[in-house]
Amino acid sequence: MSKKRRPTAPARATSARQEVTPATSVTVPAEVGSANGAVSAVVPPVPQDVPVPILPTPIGRIPVLDVSPTLEQGRWPAKAAVGEAVPIRATVFREGHDAVAATAVLLRPDGSVHSTARMVDIAPGLDRFEGRVAPDAEGEWSFRVEGWSDPYGTWAHDAEVKINAGIDVDLMFEEGVRLFRRIAAQDGLTRSAAGVLERLLATLQDPRLAPPQRLAAALSPEVRRVVVDEHPLRDLVTPSATYPLWVGRELTLASSWYEMFPRSEGARYDAATQSWQSGTFQTAARRLPAIAAMGFDVVYLTPIHPIGTTFRKGRNNSLEALPGDPGSPYAIGSADGGHDAIHPDLGTFEDFDAFVASAREVGLEVALDLALQCSPDHPWVTEHPEWFTTRADGSIAYAENPPKKYQDIYPLNFDNDPEGIYAEIERVVRLWIDHGVTAFRVDNPHTKPLDFWERLLASVRATHPHVIFLSEAFTRPAMMDALARIGFHQSYSYFTWRNTRTEIEEYLREVSDEQGSWMRPSFWPTTHDILPPYLQHGGVAGFAVRAVLAATSCPTWGIYSGYEHAERVPRPGVEEQIDNEKYEYKPRDWSAPEAQGLTRLLTQLNRIRADHPALRQLRNLTVHSSTNDQVVVFSSHLDGRFTPDGQPDTVITVLNLDPWNTQEATVHLDLAALGLPASAGDAPAFNAHDLLTGATYAWGSEAYVRLNPFENVAHIIQVGHP
Repeated sequence: MSKKRRPTAPARATSARQEVTPATSVTVPAEVGSANGAVSAVVPPVPQDVPVPILPTPIGRIPVLDVSPTLEQGRWPAKAAVGEAVPIRATVFREGHDAVAATAVLLRPDGSVHSTARMVDIAPGLDRFEGRVAPDAEGEWSFRVEGWSDPYGTWAHDAEVKINAGIDVDLMFEEGVRLFRRIAAQDGLTRSAAGVLERLLATLQDPRLAPPQRLAAALSPEVRRVVVDEHPLRDLVTPSATYPLWVGRELTLASSWYEMFPRSEGARYDAATQSWQSGTFQTAARRLPAIAAMGFDVVYLTPIHPIGTTFRKGRNNSLEALPGDPGSPYAIGSADGGHDAIHPDLGTFEDFDAFVASAREVGLEVALDLALQCSPDHPWVTEHPEWFTTRADGSIAYAENPPKKYQDIYPLNFDNDPEGIYAEIERVVRLWIDHGVTAFRVDNPHTKPLDFWERLLASVRATHPHVIFLSEAFTRPAMMDALARIGFHQSYSYFTWRNTRTEIEEYLREVSDEQGSWMRPSFWPTTHDILPPYLQHGGVAGFAVRAVLAATSCPTWGIYSGYEHAERVPRPGVEEQIDNEKYEYKPRDWSAPEAQGLTRLLTQLNRIRADHPALRQLRNLTVHSSTNDQVVVFSSHLDGRFTPDGQPDTVITVLNLDPWNTQEATVHLDLAALGLPASAGDAPAFNAHDLLTGATYAWGSEAYVRLNPFENVAHIIQVGHP
């Protein structure tokens, strides 16, 4: 977000602060005054430095209310990505019984109209309309909704009722003739549309034809295409305010992340010396082709900076570090440098640049962990002690999250010298951007001030709009939500702890609805910090279940590098792996059987995501039902208007949540949500092609499934559209 914006509207004050003299007579513009013109109002004395309230937008002739997606009425822009089908919604109605309609209008960054979409009533009786538009470039776009009176809709409703009842038949046809002549007189009418209307007018005025036949012609699909879709007659057009929409590159919405500790890749234990040799950027780069071959977009590195020795943690977070224990990479800083330095064991900046270049060669972007904290040995501690919290005994406070204690980490205190801290952190961020980092996974952003993040993200976006920030804020909903609103592109989510069918269904509905216009969730089955109980007890099949769920229900997902091995033994008493890689080297055997099996699945999932644009969208997900609480069903549908080949794309996931037992169910599918017409009786409605097994079934609104977790935990179905 490069700047704050408010929704535009007529008749607003030109400045939030104005000089106002006592008892000034102000002329109020007609739009907010009476219908006959300006009126006078007396404004009481206002101190010079007090903001004058901004006059509200007039409601307009056709009310357009509750427009979305908006954040605080445009205080922050809603999010979109290039090519994303953005649902624009509004409540539109009018007095009386005449029909109303609405149009979503998408505006380019220069303010010109890019495209429009006729909105449809998605909540009959509640006057809630929706239309979808798709920006095709990055930048600061905007949109508005235009409500209007629909003469054709009004006439069609009245004519169908009255003519079928034999009431005012001739009068209704005469009014129809006048209506269609108005439509035919519009500018820009195509020759084809003019021909349709000419034939219709002849039919309506032909007394030899029976009234039902003449009416049917006026209500035919061909006529509706012309007068509803192509050349609608719009009366009393009333625009809403214009709202901001920040459009990022596709990776801000859809991506696959792979996390690694570079020091573990190529690490070796020397039995003779009983010591470890760290992996380096050079050895870690050898892993990049395999990561890319699995279809991942981003390789995410945990902190690569020097690690302190004071209070260094030992294996499994013990307080006693043995000789050779590498310490937690989150205890950043030593005599070798801080956040702007590289751990000597990993290599040099030249080695890092070569790693980034190797990643780009295989189609990977590099994300870096941004952890704003210090070890007691960080240069900032001696150079800027005011940046930390000093306790009553003179010691610097270390990090705590009771009952967890992090004696090796000092948190920053943003109340002390906030300008100095901001300048230094922005310098660090820009340094890594200059070295090819295009994404940051931000550690615990909820423990830093929101105004700090708003300022930093806006500054980086102004000069490097391609850089992505992922919020790792497992915290209260209000804070998670606010971080997303002020500019974080993506957010870790509560997905990791949603396990039952009810929990999953509720959560998928939540993140894919209105919230999806600002909080872009990233689904991670595990992280290096978290091993949830489901995976502790679910075996290899449990890892398969959660991978399928994450990859097909969310456009952005990620795994931690131990996932292929189904690493699932917890440290007693905590939801964390034993022998945690945060505190030791952990080289892995990628030829192990479970690693090979899960690698094949991960590769399949990412290939399916790449082949199906519906899975790279967020707000197009529908939850369906099944007769078994262990079987969850959901789909993603994308209309052909928004796909590269112009064909609709629909994918259904049917997943067995039980990692130990075969489950059977009848699934009930909403065919309309799949972009299909309702089936006739029990006849099959479409060919269901399983993208995991290659099998094809004949499915309708109901289908029987049987899923064995040791053979196939899921069906991922490509819908065959007629």
